[in-house]
Parts: sequence; structure tokens; C-alpha cells
Amino acid sequence: MASETDQTFKDLSWFIQAIRDPHFNLLQTLSFSSSSGKTTHCQLLTDTSMNINVTRDNLASLSQIFIELATSLETQTSLRNLEFEGISWDIELLQSLGLLLDNASTIKQVAFRKNRLNEQCLNELSEILRRNSSLREVMFSESRIGSRGATLLASALQVNDSLEELQIWEDSIGSKGAEELSKMIETNSSLKLFSIFDSSPLTATPLISSVLGRNRETEVHVWSGDHKRDRTSKVVEFLPESNALRLYQIDTFGSCRVAAALGMNTTVRSLDMTGATLNSRWAKEFRWVLEQNRTLREVKLSKTGLKDKAIVYVAAGLFKNRSLQSLYVDGNRFGSIGVADLLCPLSRFSALQLQANITLKTLVFGGSKTKIGRDGLTAILKMVTTNETVVHLGIHDDASLGPDDFVHIFKSLQKNASLRRVSLQGCKGVRGDRVLEAITETLQVNPLIEEIDLDRTPLQASGKADEIDQKLGHNGRNVDEAETDSFRDMPLTKPKSVRAFLCGQDYAGKTTLCNSIMQSFSASGFSYVENVRTLMNPVEQAVKTAGGMKIKTLMEEGTKISMWNLAGQHEFYALHDLMFPSPCLFLIVLSLFKKPSNKEPKTPAEVEGELQYWLRFIVTNSRKAVQQCMKPNVTVVLTHSEKTNQQSESFQATVGSIERVRGKFQDSVDFFPTVFTVDARSSPSVSSLTNHIRTTSKAILQRVPRVYQLCNDMVQLLSEWRSENSNRPVMRWKAFGDLCQYKVPSLRVQSRNENTETVETRRRAIATCLHQTGEVIYFDECGVLILDYEWFCGEVLSQLIKLDSRKQRNGFVSKKEMEKILKSSLQSPIPGMTSKVLEHLDVCDLVRLMKKLELCYEEDPSSPDSSLLVPSILEDGTRKTQKWQINNTQDCVYSGRHLQCDDSSHMFLTPGFFHRLQVNLHNRIMELKNQHGATYSLEKYLIDITIQGINIRVELGGQLGDYIDVLACSTKSLTETLRLIHQLIIPAIQNSCHGVILLEHIIRPQCVQDFTPPRFRQSQFVSLQRLKEALSSVPAEVMYDYQHTWDSVVDSGKTVLRAGFDLARDLLSDDDFRQVLQRRYHDLHILAQELQVPTEDDPEAVPVTNELENVDPSFGGIAKGVEAVLRRLKIIEQEIRDLKQEIQGLRYYEHRLLIQLHHKVDYLVNYNVQMDERKVPNMFYFITPENYGRRLITSIVPGMVSLRIHMLCEFRREMHVVEDQLGCDVMQIDNRAVKCLAPYMTGFMTLVTFALRIGANWAAGMGHMIPDLGHAIAHLATPSVMAGAAGAAGAVGVAAALGRNRGRDRDIQEQEQRAAQQWLIDYLREQNCSTGKDIAEKFGLWRVRYRDDGSIAWICKRHMITRANEVIQVPL
Repeated sequence: MASETDQTFKDLSWFIQAIRDPHFNLLQTLSFSSSSGKTTHCQLLTDTSMNINVTRDNLASLSQIFIELATSLETQTSLRNLEFEGISWDIELLQSLGLLLDNASTIKQVAFRKNRLNEQCLNELSEILRRNSSLREVMFSESRIGSRGATLLASALQVNDSLEELQIWEDSIGSKGAEELSKMIETNSSLKLFSIFDSSPLTATPLISSVLGRNRETEVHVWSGDHKRDRTSKVVEFLPESNALRLYQIDTFGSCRVAAALGMNTTVRSLDMTGATLNSRWAKEFRWVLEQNRTLREVKLSKTGLKDKAIVYVAAGLFKNRSLQSLYVDGNRFGSIGVADLLCPLSRFSALQLQANITLKTLVFGGSKTKIGRDGLTAILKMVTTNETVVHLGIHDDASLGPDDFVHIFKSLQKNASLRRVSLQGCKGVRGDRVLEAITETLQVNPLIEEIDLDRTPLQASGKADEIDQKLGHNGRNVDEAETDSFRDMPLTKPKSVRAFLCGQDYAGKTTLCNSIMQSFSASGFSYVENVRTLMNPVEQAVKTAGGMKIKTLMEEGTKISMWNLAGQHEFYALHDLMFPSPCLFLIVLSLFKKPSNKEPKTPAEVEGELQYWLRFIVTNSRKAVQQCMKPNVTVVLTHSEKTNQQSESFQATVGSIERVRGKFQDSVDFFPTVFTVDARSSPSVSSLTNHIRTTSKAILQRVPRVYQLCNDMVQLLSEWRSENSNRPVMRWKAFGDLCQYKVPSLRVQSRNENTETVETRRRAIATCLHQTGEVIYFDECGVLILDYEWFCGEVLSQLIKLDSRKQRNGFVSKKEMEKILKSSLQSPIPGMTSKVLEHLDVCDLVRLMKKLELCYEEDPSSPDSSLLVPSILEDGTRKTQKWQINNTQDCVYSGRHLQCDDSSHMFLTPGFFHRLQVNLHNRIMELKNQHGATYSLEKYLIDITIQGINIRVELGGQLGDYIDVLACSTKSLTETLRLIHQLIIPAIQNSCHGVILLEHIIRPQCVQDFTPPRFRQSQFVSLQRLKEALSSVPAEVMYDYQHTWDSVVDSGKTVLRAGFDLARDLLSDDDFRQVLQRRYHDLHILAQELQVPTEDDPEAVPVTNELENVDPSFGGIAKGVEAVLRRLKIIEQEIRDLKQEIQGLRYYEHRLLIQLHHKVDYLVNYNVQMDERKVPNMFYFITPENYGRRLITSIVPGMVSLRIHMLCEFRREMHVVEDQLGCDVMQIDNRAVKCLAPYMTGFMTLVTFALRIGANWAAGMGHMIPDLGHAIAHLATPSVMAGAAGAAGAVGVAAALGRNRGRDRDIQEQEQRAAQQWLIDYLREQNCSTGKDIAEKFGLWRVRYRDDGSIAWICKRHMITRANEVIQVPL
């Protein structure tokens, strides 16, 4: 073929020969054309393509070519495309083509250009396509297939699932053909491209509707018009790759049909109908699209002729739409009604209303034919002010708004935190300096705006838009990290406000006293202002009911003094914990009479009891205050003094009782020395008290920690904000952020690239500081600030706790009831004066705040309408029959823990504590992974929990909440039960009583089992720490069987509880027991190091672990059936066996240490056997008479007198104190004695310490002489607490002492010992006690020699007799 490349025309016989040649295998495209010529010829167009021109008279030769190609498939494997132009087909020719296509699987594309196909041929072609599975593309161009051909093609493609592209160009298939093809699309999912050029645009509607309705990933292009006259236009374009649908022209029926198909469509993300003519009928259908479609992201309806009615439908769809992000409706014909409706779903009309549409980010409207009007402007201002989601807002080509209107729009933009781009292209009202000034001011306050598009506006034409671009560039600068230091530029200053709390019982005269104080301040010329209810009408104040907490405020020289009148009624006590900010002072108001209406005076004991309650309450709350840095300042005020004679004995007794209480609390509070006695009704009577409040307030402000300067500024701003907003008591966090952004430059976001979290941190710090100083109530999680303490505590919460528990469902309050309470607290008693606060406060906000304060919890947190349990309204169930919630209690384990205030004389568990605990404990249980099946029930002073087979009761006890009892009945072991208590119950208790230290005691199990009343349990508990210490003091062999005895309880001569005992192992968990063993092991290990005991592993000792097991409350661990019970018993037995092995290992360890100690003592006794042949004993000690007893002298100093010297029996390994030993008097210790004896005394006392700690018998006789050995040998080192036979010395101190001794040279030690021995010899000679007989008379010791090693020792008479076979007496 290469040799004939210059010859482009070949005859047909050449072609037939060529296709039979195996080497002729490069042909990919083969085209056939018909002409009126005389000969049929072939033309090689390229190396891979060839054209065969067939005369019209020789079309039959095509059949031969098709047959030859079909039979030469093995040689022609590269053929891909067939093209036919101008061919008039008959049935035989088409059948031969079918034969080729059936056998040639490599052919992928067939194109028919200007072909002629009759109906019979179209049928045959349809059958060919129906059975073919290799073709991928078929194209018809100007082949006049018509509606019939389209129908036949559709029927074939309903079966064919391999064809991917179908193109019909410059043909008219008609509406019928289009409908048939649409049916084909419904069943054919393999078609990837469908292009059609039809004379009528109506063809596009059924095709695109079918593609959209069936969610086909088919690319669609539809053109219409007359190509010959160059009048073509595109009708529809759908690109699956970009999920974009573009409709250029479509009639009303077609647009409605397409809209119906879009409803459930998932393939279209962008819909562009710009320029298409639409009306309200289409808009009505499109509303359904917006409501149902979940994938549509962008819709462009620019210049579509939409009017008000159509826009109303679109706006209605936006209310339910949750996916659309961009909407363009500019260039239409709607007016102010359409604008208002369009912006309605993007606006909020009250603080409690949720924005209907929160997904739309871009909105563009306007146009020369759009008339926005006044109503439209109002809607724009509302949307800009309240919307929180729109990022891009565009108003294009508007001619209806003037410069003043745009000034208002930009003023509103200052309060918007979401908009980033504002487009005002072509708006004629954007002109003048006022608009420029408004834009500049807005950018100063709101730096989040990134772009303002003023293209084609008069302001841009005047060249003034450059200033705006410069300001936008400044707002987009990168802020240096040094500038974003959260608190560096926030100066501190002293607070400017202080609170004076009036504490006292009801009828104490607090309200009257507060009014008189305020009048006294007013008479002094200082400004008096009611900061609470500033805008309240005086008539309304007169009709408001009394009760609850009241706050009155006055200003003096820039200092705000708030008088907080705490409600004295008992039901309000549970709320007092909420209102103790700093700085503050306390006025304890005590009435001298029980009620003002009678003259019955209170006894001194009653006054003392009230004073003690409030002092304990103040101390308790001050301990847990975050900013507590000084003792609380307390002043005592006695009211109704005008009714009593201050010289009477009863009054003096009352003053004396107050003085006693003040002395008792002087270390905890800062008392003012003067007790004020006043007539609360008289302003002159309280003048001195008023002056005291004034001076004390100033003094307190000088001493308390400084606060941020911004806090003082923010107090005034919050007051102004309330005045501007109908005196709202609640402020949302967003409103607080907006206030900071507009009014406080240092709390403003300066640049859109600034780290907004840094600014948020500063704002939260200011809000927290305001919370701590009592200006607001604020928590991060709640999202609101309570600006009015009196309203929240005195009206809302006080109404809640006064609810009749009998009308509630076991303490549960519905949210409807909560809403009723909220409304009533805000309802004005004067008609027509109802507050608008409810428009800005939701009951859910109140619930979140109460949950944060642990005042309530939700019955079902997953339900939005869940009822709330408010513990403060629960009934007292102490009169009910008490019983355990476990069915079979015969084999249960009973245990109890008594938690008592460490300093109950100064602190107690406040009335609000137990209610917080009830909520806190419930929340902890709900957070457990495996809490299913747990029950949780409450009474006023009781929490009853059943979880994993353990029933736990938590009871509040004591007249003022002095203690908590935790009682448990369990089907599990004692250890598992106590683990649950210590890891779930006790942490919740400690978390709810900040500042109060609770000591743990063990309750007698019988009291728990029998539900012994609390008054009889007061003597039936033992300190956990003391029991552990007692257990540590006994020898190892009796630790496991140690018993604790209980006293009997008798009431009115009747025995309530008999005396008895419980084993320690039945009172302590294995974890507690192991802690005792660990401590004993630790101490013995230290002793072993000091005694230089060689390391030896005990094969029987059980290693002690320092980590306790974690409790995992799970029902999966509960035994089921007999086998599980037996398996559990085996586990318990194994635990007991392991514990006994640990104790056995401890006994072995003690035995080894005792042997080593005896070796040390023997060395001390026999360090020099030859020195004077042991003429005197070696082991001596000094005592002194004390309180009819004797005390061991642990150190000596010059000048000591009245001492007696005694000596120990030195029998090896059985050294001991000799009873009834006379000893010798030492009249005075001189300097020589100190020099000789001091080193000996140190070593001797060290050995005594060791012996007492491991229970050596020879030191037991000294126990009564050493009341506090740890204190007695304090010269050795600082001891730690270690219980022993007579108290214990510190391991660290002993280690230090012996470490020093080991560091000495052995020669020096011998010299010290020799010096002590010589002093003893000289002393005895002076006392005429140098012979053996004299020593035997005074010390009861005889000189002997051991038979085995010949060493000499001085031993007692008992050893002389019992060990006669081991020793030989050696008289001196």
C-alpha cells in the first residue's frame, strides 16, 4: 500500500482485495457516499480513513462490501466508525449492514447524513439497534426520520443498554417523537449524551423533564430554529458534570412540567432560567420544588418577568427550603409587596422567633422595573438587622431608593455579623457625602464586610469609592499576634460597686430597715436610684406584692452600693447560695421579739441560734467564693430595740450571748466591734448604721481584688441597654457581643482576618467578671445573661419553689407550667403595661440556666417537651415506711458511710446543698455508659438509687444539715458496693459542697439493715481513718480477725440496739484493707533499709499493687443462675485467700525484721566483750517522775535534775524492761555527762523506735513511759503519723538519724560507746554500786556468761531461772 500512496483513487476490486489482506489493518473510519458519477471508486483520505463513493446505479455493490467486511473481521480489527452520506437505503442493503454490525463488535459509531430511509428500512434499523450490544454512538443528520423514526428508535433503545450517545440534527421529530423518546429515557439508564436540533422548541420539554424526573446522568443539548436561515437558538442545556441546568426559552406549560420534574430531582445543583418568560403559574409549581428538593443550591431567575404574586410563591417555598444557597431575582417586575415577602423567611420579628430559612447565603434582587417602596425598605432594614446567615446581599439597578434610604441600610449593617459582600450595582440612590460617611462608619464598626460593589453608581462615577476600597483593604489586613494578646491591654482597677446583704429571719424588720437606710442616704444629699425596675410606674410599684428578695441601689461619689434584702422566709433559703458575689458586706438583722405584733421577747438562746445559723451560712458560702481573699465583713444589727429596756437582765444576757458567738467566729469572719441597736422605722435611728455602711463599703473596695476597667464601663452600658430595650431582665449573648462591637472599641473585632476567638475570649472574661461581682448571672453554656438578680431569684425562682408539691407529679413541673410562671413574673398588674420581655426570652433559656445552677433536671433529655424535676418542691417522706428496693434481702450485704462536716461549729451543709446534690447525682448516673435499668427517686431529704443490684439511700441529717448518711443494701460484695459509693456517690457530694470538708465514718451495719432512725445512729459510727489506724497498730497475725465493738443504745429505758461487734473485714473493703497493708509494708520496708536487712524475696508473700480497680457499673457483671452464683462465690473466696496471703507475707516480713533488730541490739550490748570484762550493764536509760507515773527521757541537756537511771535485761533476743527495778538517782546532769551520753542516747532511742514499730517485746514495757514517742524524739527528725503500741516515730526521721550514724567512722562509734560506758562506771562507783551484789540489789541484774560463745551479759532473775542451762553465773 505504501508504494501506491500517490494514487488516491482506487477501484472497488482493489478495496475488496485489500480488506482480505492481513497487512491492511490500519483502517479505523470508513465512509460511504452516493453520487451521480459513472464509476464506483475508493479514496484513501488518511492512513486510517477511507471514502467509498458509489454511483446511484451501483448501490447494490455496498452489500458485497458489507458482506466482505463481515467475513474479514479477523483481518480488519481496527475498524471503529461507519459514516453514510446521501445513501438511499433499501431493505436488502440494510440487512447486509445489519449483518456487518452483528458480527463486527469493534464498530462503535454509525452516522447517517442526508440518508433516505423509508418506514420499512427504519423498522429494520430499529431491529438492528435492538439486538446490537457494541455500538456506542448513533447520529442522524438531515435524514428526515420524523416522528415515526423517533418512535422506532425509542422502542429499540428501550431494549438496548449499550448505546451511550444519540444525536438527531436538523430534523423535526415532532411532539409525538419527543414524547416517545422521553419514555425511552425513563427506562434507558445507559445513555450519556442526547443532542437534538429541532425546528420546534417544544421538543425540549418532554426530553429534559424525563431526564430530570428519572435523575438520569445524561448530558442534554436541545436547539431549535431554522439553520438554513441562520435563526438558531439553544433551548435547554444540562451538564451532569457540573450539575447545571440552563433553560433559555420555554413556554408556560413546559416550565411547569420542568418544575414538576425538579421536585424530587437529585442531579441538578444549579438552575439558570435567566431571560425565560415565567409567571405565577410556574412560580406556584416552583414553590413545591423549593419545599421538596434537597440538592438545589443555586437558582437564577433574573429578567424573567416575575411579579408580586410569583415572588410570594417563591418566598413561601423559602420558608421550608433547607438546601438553596443562592437566589437571583433581579431585573423583574415586583414591588414592595414582593420585596417584603421575599425577605420575610430571612428575618426575625422577635428574639424568640427562629429565622425560617438559615441556608440561603446569597440574595440578589432589584432592577429598573422593581419598585421597592417604603414597605420594601422596612423589610430590608429588618432583614439586615436580624438575619444571621446571608453572606451576599445584592440590590441592582434600583431607581426607587434615595440616599437617605441607603444611609439607613448601612446603619443597619453595623449590627449584622454575617454579611461579607454587599452589591449595589447601578443603584442611582448611592450618591452624596452622607452615603459615603455612612459606609465609612459602618466599615469602622463592622470589619467583617469584605466587599462593597458600587459599580455603575454615582458614588463611583464621582471617584469617591476609592476611599471605601482603601478602608476595605485596611479591614482585611493580617493582625499581628502581638495585637491579639487577649488581656494585655485590659487595665485593672478597683471595683466601683459593693453589695450589702441584709440577712435575717422573717419578721426581723429587714425591709423596713432597708427603706430607712435608703432614706437616711437620701437625706444626706446622696443620689438615690432604683436600679431595678427603672422604668416601672410608681403606681405599679405600689400594687406589686411583697415577698422574695429585693434589691435597692444608691450611688455615692461614683460608688454603687446595693442593698440586697434576702428573703427571710424558710422556703427561700434554698436560693441563698446563688447570690453571694464579691465584694460584699453582711448585716445580720436580729429581732429582739418573736413577732412585731406582740411583745413576747426572744430568749438569748433563740437570738444566739439565729446568729449562729447566719454566721455558719456566711462562712460556708465565703469559703467557696471564687474571689474570696479576705474574711467576710459582718455587722450585727438588733431591731425593735425601742420596745425593750437595754438595761434589763434579758437584754444584757442577749448581748452576752452575741459576744460569745462573736468570740467563737472571730477567726472566720471580720466582726465590726459595735452591735447596732436600732428602731428600723426611724431614719435618725439608723444614721450611724448608714455611716458605717458607707465607710465600710469604701474600705472593702480598697481590699478586694482589682477587676477589669471595662467591667465598670460595661455596668453603665448594660443599664443604658436595658433602658433602650423595655427594661429587659435578660440579654442574649449575641446582643452582648453586638453591644461590645458598637460601644466598646477594645472588645471590637477590628479586622475580618482577626482571630475572632480572641475577641470572644475577652468578652467572656468581662462577662465572667461581671458575674463574679454580682452584676449579672452568666454561664458560657447558657447563651444568656441575667441582668436582674431580683427578678430572677425574687420573682421567677421564688414562684417556682413556692409551688404546691401536692399539685405536681412527684416534684415534676411541665414546661407549660414553667412558661406560666415566667409570664406571671413579667406580667404587670396594671392593665396595658405588660412587658415585652417574653418576646425575647424563651422558657428553654430559663431551663438551661436552672440546669446549669443545678436547680432542676429533665425527666427525658431527648424530648423537647420533657418535664422538669425541681427538688426544692419535693415533699418530706420521712413518715413513710422505709424499706429496701431489693426483693431478696436475706443474703444482701449492708454497709453505710456517715459524712460529717470537719468544722461543724463554723460550717454546715447549706439548705441549697442537697437540692444541688440531687441534680448532680442524677446527671452523673445519666452519663454512665451502662446505666440502663437504674432507678432514681427523690424525696425532700432523700435520694434513692438502685443500680446493678445495689440499692443506695443518701439521706441529709442534722438540724442544720450537719451530715450526710449513705446507706447501701447490695447483692454484691462489700468491696464492689463501697467502690460504687466512693466513685459515684461521694464525688458528687464533694462536688456539691464546695469549701466544706467532710470526714468519712463507718455506720454500724445492723443500723443500715434495720433502718435504725438517725437519732439512734449518732453513736453507732466510727471514723474510717481511726479504724485504719487501729488496724495498723495490731500485730499482723490478728489483723484479719480484728473486731470493732459497738455500744448499746437505750431510749427511755428501752434497749434500741444491743452492744455488739463487727470484724474489720466486714466494715472495710478489700481496697481499704490493702491500703492498711500497703502502709505497713511501706514502713517495714523503710525499717528494713535502716536496719540494713539483706534483700530476700519471700515466695509466699503476695505483691501489693498501688492501683485499685475501677468500678464499671454494668449489668453484664451480675451473676445469672446457680452456676453464676457459684462462680461469684469462688471469686470472693479467692479474694479472701489473697488477702490472707498478704497478711501472712506481712508476718514473715515482721519476723525477719525482728531477728535483724536483735542482731543490732546484740552488737550494741556486746560490741566490746573485753572492756572491763563487762563489769557493768550496757543498756541503760533515764526516766523522770511525772503525774504519778514515769516518763522516758529521750534527750539530755545540762542542768537536768531529778532523774533516775535504769537498766535493761540484756538476754539475747529477749531484752526487756525489768519490773520493780529500784534504779539510782541522778541529781544533776552536767556538761561532761551530756558530752558522754548524747551519742548513746541517740542510738538507744533509735532502737527503741524500731522495736516499738515492729512490736518487739523488749520495748513493750516502755510503752506507758512514752505518751508520744514521735514527739519525744523530735530531735531525730520530723516524724510522720504511724500508729503503734505507744505511738510511732517517723520513718524519714529514723532514716536520717541512722544515715548519719552509718556515715561515721566505726572507730568514732566505739569511742562514743566507750565514753558512755566509762561515764556509767564512774557514776556507779560514786554511788557505791560497783560490785555485782550492789547492781543486783538496785537493778535486779546478774552477770552471766553464755555457754555457747562465752559472751557476757547482765540478765534478770527470771532469765537466770528459765535459761539456767544456757548461762553460767559469773560473780563480780
